[in-house]
Amino acid sequence: MSIRLIPLTDPDYRPFSRRIAWLATDGSGNPVGSAFLRLNSRQRQAHLAELELTVHPAERRRGIGTQLLGAAVGAARENDARIVLADVEAESVGDSFLISHGFTVGLTLIYTRLELTGPDPEVADVPGYRLVTWEGVAPEQFVQSFTDARVGMNDAPTGELDLGEDVWDVERTRYAARVIADRGEHLSVVAAVDRSGTVVGFTEVVVPADGKGEGQHYGTAVLPAHRGQGLARWMKAAQIRQTRARYPDLSALLTDTVENNTPMRRTNAALGYQPTRRVHRRKLDV
Repeated sequence: MSIRLIPLTDPDYRPFSRRIAWLATDGSGNPVGSAFLRLNSRQRQAHLAELELTVHPAERRRGIGTQLLGAAVGAARENDARIVLADVEAESVGDSFLISHGFTVGLTLIYTRLELTGPDPEVADVPGYRLVTWEGVAPEQFVQSFTDARVGMNDAPTGELDLGEDVWDVERTRYAARVIADRGEHLSVVAAVDRSGTVVGFTEVVVPADGKGEGQHYGTAVLPAHRGQGLARWMKAAQIRQTRARYPDLSALLTDTVENNTPMRRTNAALGYQPTRRVHRRKLDV
């Protein structure tokens, strides 16, 4: 079967990354597969490229995926990326495909789900701290320390991957919140503040525009000096109660955690989150 790869212009441009895309068509011009390669422009993450590759189930085992992968790997090299990453359901057809092309497991993500039909979690307050909440862009009085608190995510387990330091500034913090708002979705933040009024931990949830379906946890972090006191569990419990009250039609909250991030997995389990699937983040050195 004759396969043609058509390079595409991808409109999904972001301030710190861009995507290259290919469409695979058969001899009649029918789409049979696609590939997207995201390239990072941040210096600390420029060695990473993120791949999404799909082949129509009826067209598999005909070399289409291999051709698309070859184009993506070639583009990664041309753009000085050293590692190609791809997320794939563990033990799936796609997982077997990546294994056959030399990909290894960089890390494994455990996806969990919390049904919002149960009782509110009961978690005691943590002495010496208070919780604050906001929607969308962080209030001026908290935006700098909220940005600084994101440092707490830089030492999160990353398996065998060198993801580089993820640097945030106030401009990026505000931009990230505006992007969610521009999509019509709702960003809710619960933060732990110490006696000085500084944000030392936070957790985020994004809810669909209509307030229905499932909400998605984004970042959760506690600064190292404030760990071991139950702040993450306290913040997440408050967020569950708040989300249920604000969005009564929401059915569940979703989150994912690196498999060897034992403290966060224990926190989620204690709050009632149940595992739903495992995803390998596979890597290929190019």
